[in-house]
Amino acid sequence: MKTYSAKPADIEKKWILIDAENMVVGRLAAVIATRLRGKHLPTFTPHMDCGDNVVVINADKVKFTGKKMGDKKYYRHTGYPGGIKETTPEKIMEGKFPERVVEMAVKRMLPRGPLGRQQLTNLKVYAGTEHPHEAQSPETLDVAAMNSKNVRA
Repeated sequence: MKTYSAKPADIEKKWILIDAENMVVGRLAAVIATRLRGKHLPTFTPHMDCGDNVVVINADKVKFTGKKMGDKKYYRHTGYPGGIKETTPEKIMEGKFPERVVEMAVKRMLPRGPLGRQQLTNLKVYAGTEHPHEAQSPETLDVAAMNSKNVRA
């Protein structure tokens, strides 16, 4: 028995469309990260980018469970002494780029390093329903139907 290792010529990338309206952020990000890495495929190879291209629409309509919208904190550092900054999902969602909540959640579920950064380029997140990837004819993935806990009404 030999262990299968995918070659770059063997990899076929599909396009997946996910509607994030009323979806729970963490559960949605877990499904997206799995698709980006390619772990849903029987030909998964950890050191290759064998995942799909994922397009997420309606990212401005995602939900958090409990009181996370106001209580959860995102931290970043400016690089200067005492330069720690914090924000909440509520402030980000009200701001100019509400899709960053989904992007950050997925980014933190991918491995750190060059491969994780390459896989993150296969993620396209849009706040509204419009996206410029109609030519790729993406397949719709119904994440809401996978589990009843994935949706907050």
